[in-house]
Amino acid sequence: MERMIGTVSRGVRAPIIREGDDIVKIVTDSILAASNGGKDLRDKDVVAVTEAVVARAQGNYVGVEDIAADVRAKFPSGEFGVVFPILSRNRFAICLRGIAKGAKKIWLQLSYPSDEVGNHLISLDDLDAAGVNPYSDVLSEAKYRELFGYKKHRFTGVDYVEYYKHLVEDAGAECEIFFANDVRAVLKYTKNVLACDIHSRERSKRLLKEAGAEIALNLSDIMTAPVNGSGYNENYGLYGSNKATEDTIKLFPRDCQPVVEGIAKNLREASGKQIEAMVYGDGAFKDPVGKIWELADPVVSPAYTAGLEGQPNELKLKYLADNDFAELSGDALKDAIKDSIRHKDADLVGNMASQGTTPRRLTDLIGSLCDLTSGSGDKGTPIIWISGYFDNLTAE
Repeated sequence: MERMIGTVSRGVRAPIIREGDDIVKIVTDSILAASNGGKDLRDKDVVAVTEAVVARAQGNYVGVEDIAADVRAKFPSGEFGVVFPILSRNRFAICLRGIAKGAKKIWLQLSYPSDEVGNHLISLDDLDAAGVNPYSDVLSEAKYRELFGYKKHRFTGVDYVEYYKHLVEDAGAECEIFFANDVRAVLKYTKNVLACDIHSRERSKRLLKEAGAEIALNLSDIMTAPVNGSGYNENYGLYGSNKATEDTIKLFPRDCQPVVEGIAKNLREASGKQIEAMVYGDGAFKDPVGKIWELADPVVSPAYTAGLEGQPNELKLKYLADNDFAELSGDALKDAIKDSIRHKDADLVGNMASQGTTPRRLTDLIGSLCDLTSGSGDKGTPIIWISGYFDNLTAE
């Protein structure tokens, strides 16, 4: 009988994970309990665990005073620009508190009409009505208020201009806010800059240095080593952090490769199947209504086993049906398409029959599927078990 089910993504429940827990054992035990002792696992199944619980097990936390101490060491004058932060109470607000506690004065440069992940200060329609050119115009806070007044985020109900200024001033630093989309605009005010954009971070640092910045750092340069026994992340610093309490944040996990290798090894030994494993964070997708791009982590997956390297190599079925086999139908059409799949080239880049397939890395695609499956709320499924992802129409 022909198999009718393709890819299946399951959220797997786990215990509430605390600092010091053995994350490899917890994931292994949870998957074995969900898969009939491993009997239901199949070759090339993927087991993924969210970065949040990996970091929690590692105890990878820092406090605002730790951030402040590191900022003071790296910006000894205490006066510097903070450029392109995302607008987020969860992702950036506590980071900003720590940064401000280590500062005397901050020039806060906000991109507009939105931050890089799609949180809007104002709409494009607002810009059009005001006659503002976001590619060239630099707006003071006073000019911004004159043109746009007080705008609250449609989902959070927060005026982030007011909120961020209050955070800085409440931490004891002076704050001057302006709006510009060229990272180099901050150099009019200060030659010392902390660029906080995520995916354009290396370009921003390069542009600042080329334009004469004396200190040009980004968030991956803050909390790269322990401060007073705190957590740290040597690769990403404050990128990928999330609010834990009012005074602490959880950093992106570190040393994740042994975690995924350990999970894969345990499950292979228990099931006899070739299992792949990964740690995942934010998925890489965009909300078409709110315009928010989900990916606020520096990468979708900080670690994964070798079988998840690369991109899909797939034929587009509708292209074959409408072109190569337009004269066929029914079983004859299906058999012809299956034969094409069985004999497809090992690398379909540039082949018209693959157009329309998603040209993204496997870890970005699978990580997005994991993030959508687990959600970010109270599902209680920080582990994802995916079967059939690497199957195609010929799989029986």
